[in-house]
This record gives sequence, structure tokens and C-alpha cells, in this order.
Amino acid sequence: MKKIIFMVTIIAMLASCNEGFKGNSASDRERDSLRNVIDQKDNELNDLMGTFNEIQQGFDLINEAQGRVSMMREGAENSNAAENIRENIQFIQETLDENKRKIEELQGKLKSSSINSSKLKEAINSLTQQLNEKNAELETLRAQLAEKDVKIEELTGTVNNLQDENAQVKQQRDETAQIARNQDAQLNTAWYVFGTNKELKAEGILSKGEVLQGNYNKNYFTQIDIRKVNVIPLESKSATLLTNHPAGSYTLLKDSKGEYTLRITDVAKFWSVSKYLVVKVK
Repeated sequence: MKKIIFMVTIIAMLASCNEGFKGNSASDRERDSLRNVIDQKDNELNDLMGTFNEIQQGFDLINEAQGRVSMMREGAENSNAAENIRENIQFIQETLDENKRKIEELQGKLKSSSINSSKLKEAINSLTQQLNEKNAELETLRAQLAEKDVKIEELTGTVNNLQDENAQVKQQRDETAQIARNQDAQLNTAWYVFGTNKELKAEGILSKGEVLQGNYNKNYFTQIDIRKVNVIPLESKSATLLTNHPAGSYTLLKDSKGEYTLRITDVAKFWSVSKYLVVKVK
């Protein structure tokens, strides 16, 4: 994700130089190329996290079904209970088969993607470990049911008895869930700053009317969650966007004091080119 943020920063700096890059086809091509890289990484990460969440949801459904089997074991001699056990185990097997396929799919997607994330690889390894543990626990469950003379048809899938889920498994689930939350937060994070020409120059953000590529004070920017912030009061009667954001994705309107407020009307479109916003005010 550091690579993604780094590429986003480069795009923000290049795309913002409207006057300096106007008519410069080579710079336009470079900007478009960098924008395509960011779009590709965002799409790949969304796809990976979507599959990851589907697998975790599958494990949650398995937990519920395993709990039902555990509750019915005491009365397993009853024909209705035995049938319910068979149905639940069949459901568990089918869900695990699907999870196994999705884990293999997830491994393939990560391998062929442009994302190199050791945390995602660890998360996938954790899912694989859970799948292997379920296979071993299936044999234990079958043996316990056989002792009660419950006739269960042979199943070739894997199943996990989570009745006595240990602290290690819980910790692994918490860690992988935190990874998902962090990745999601990074995808929806942006930075903005507004200031006078003098202030932006002093912070190393602006030089000769152009936004610089680096070596400026990033702490001067305000970090936001783009899902929650779409209105930015600029506290000035003059405002000019120096970074590149598509027309039609925002409005600049004055309030009752005659001061401008930036309202983002199309969040995805507005931040599609750059996750950095620089506004010059007077």
C-alpha cells in the first residue's frame, strides 16, 4: 500500500500543474499512465478483499452449522436429529469446498496482480491453515458420531469443529480482519490543503505557480475519509484548485459571508485522478 500511496502522490503533483503541463503531450501521457496504474491497483485490491471477505463469511456460516450439530449430538439416535445432522454436515462440506476453491482463486489473483503485500500473503496463509485444521477436526467429529451409531454418509470435504475454538485461531481471525480494515481505510483516504500563495510556498508545496512533486511538509495537509467528508469550507472570497479534479465532480459556491465552500458532488470521480487536493486562496 505504500507503493500505492507513493504513486497517488506522484499523480497529484503532476496532474495539478494545469498551466505548466497545458499542451505538453508527453506530460499528459505520463499523467494518464500513472492514473491507470492507480486505477489498476485500486481495482485489484478491491477484487482481492472482496474474495477474502467471501471466504471469511463462509467460515462464519460453517461455525453456525457446526454449533447446530453439536447441540443435536446428544439426541442423535432420534431419526429427525440424525437427518438434521446429515444435512448440516452436507452444508458444511459444500461451503468448505467452495472456500477451498476461493482460497486457491485468491492465491492466483494475488500472484498475478501488481500488488506485493506481505500482509495479504500472511492472511491467505492463515485461511489455508484454518482449512487444514478443519480437515483434521472432521475426522474427530465423524469418530464421535460413530460412537453414537449415527450413520453419516461419507463426505469428501473438510469441516471444522469450532465448539472449542482456541485463542490462537481467534487471534488469527482478528489480525486478518484488521488487515481488511486497514486496506479499506487506505483506499478511502485523501489529503487536502488550502492557503495563500505565500503560505503554500513557505511549506514547499508551491513554486512559480505550480504544485511541487515532493520535499514539502506533508503534515501541513489534512487527512480525511472521502466517504465521510464531501464539504470543505475554504474561508476565503477567492479560491482556485491547483490540483486536477474532473469538471462536474464538484462545485465552488459562496456562502452568506461571500466565502467559498468546496462541495464534492461525485466522490469517486473527484478523487479518481489524485488523492491530494491543493487550493490557493487569498
